[in-house]
Amino acid sequence: MGKYFGTDGFRGEANKNLDYEHAIKIGRFLGWYYGIRLGKKAKVVIGKDTRRSSYMFEYALCTGLMASGADAYIMHVTTTPSVSYIARVDDFDCGIMISASHNPFYDNGIKLLNGNGEKMDEETILLVEDYIDGKIEVPMAERDQIGRTVDYVAGRNRYIGYLISMSKYSFKGKKVGLDCANGASWAIAKGVFDALGAKTYVINDSPDGFNINTDCGSTHIEHLQKFVTENRLDIGFAYDGDADRCLCVDEKGNVVTGDHILYIYGTYMKERGKLINNKVVTTVMSNFGLYKALDKVGIEYEKTKVGDKYVYENMVQTGNRIGGEQSGHIIFSKYATTGDGILTSLKLMEVMLAKEKPMSELAAPVVFYPQVLKNVRVKSKPDAQNDPDVQAAVANVTKELGDSGRILVRESGTEPVIRVMVEAGSEEICEKYVDSVIDVIGAKGHLES
Repeated sequence: MGKYFGTDGFRGEANKNLDYEHAIKIGRFLGWYYGIRLGKKAKVVIGKDTRRSSYMFEYALCTGLMASGADAYIMHVTTTPSVSYIARVDDFDCGIMISASHNPFYDNGIKLLNGNGEKMDEETILLVEDYIDGKIEVPMAERDQIGRTVDYVAGRNRYIGYLISMSKYSFKGKKVGLDCANGASWAIAKGVFDALGAKTYVINDSPDGFNINTDCGSTHIEHLQKFVTENRLDIGFAYDGDADRCLCVDEKGNVVTGDHILYIYGTYMKERGKLINNKVVTTVMSNFGLYKALDKVGIEYEKTKVGDKYVYENMVQTGNRIGGEQSGHIIFSKYATTGDGILTSLKLMEVMLAKEKPMSELAAPVVFYPQVLKNVRVKSKPDAQNDPDVQAAVANVTKELGDSGRILVRESGTEPVIRVMVEAGSEEICEKYVDSVIDVIGAKGHLES
């Protein structure tokens, strides 16, 4: 991670940690880097979510891009995966999504995507940061080099058509609930499900610039649970602000997490001979119950660092075809280069219709283990993590748990914090082992005073 950009873009409170000048500079650099520097005119596609500040950042990015000679194609309010898709299929030099995902409305972010629709490489990100800090000079475009904006709502419509084409089945007769989080999916998701024949029921599809993610969407799925049961729906899907993640609610009102989705679609792929390498890619935060369920059906798995960026990197390197996070970032590498919440919901509908089983039955084999996670502030993360006595305490817990649970000790990427997590047969057991490791961290003098 760089000075400004983390694993999911440059994120901060609008006009506090992230302001319009940052956006202008990002546009200035990208317009030059992909255009005049190479002796051509750059083409950049831009999308945004429904936050009020997204309009400010959109215009600022366009200003910077045009000043550096690029043409900015504006998709308006749309999802992150739609920008990724259009960047890839419509031959753009790069894509920009303005969104802070599941964060509250007063935060925002700028996500950069390359011409393949993938998250921008670290080398280019560092160059962007150098320009923001004044370490690189970029010339202004002049005369006929100055860029323009192009209304590109057609790109969003093309993406909608792509999603509709993904379904192998009609949804006719199925009652589907959608929670659009008052975010980017509100103008897309219902149209897709309606076109496929579903009886679609929608909540939180009235964005006003300030209500994105507010008590709704995938971070507040309890509202969709109630909505599904009260209306006797067959299934429900909840998206986050930019719709790159999806959680599901079965017909009984139970939550179907990203771990359940990896199991459901992974087994479906295996049954059809489509699971390349016989592997599912997870992060280290996937629940132990997922691994036990995958073991039972003979599916192998890989574990990456937390972040869908690392999941995708693994998939590119290994050829694995499905991966994701418990939070609902699911990547189907045959169809997308990033997590796509609406695509994920369509794929779950496909399994349900193909197997002619309710979602509750499909998800039942994944039984979550109780989990306790505690964060402890430390003087030095590496010193605490690498202390021989701390490592011995972790090894002892691992030995005592055996195949009935697991322990994970990892450093926070943004805070002076060590996270200690245990999954086991009961919450009491989890508490016991988490505290045993924290006690050693404290006894060795690593805790921040």
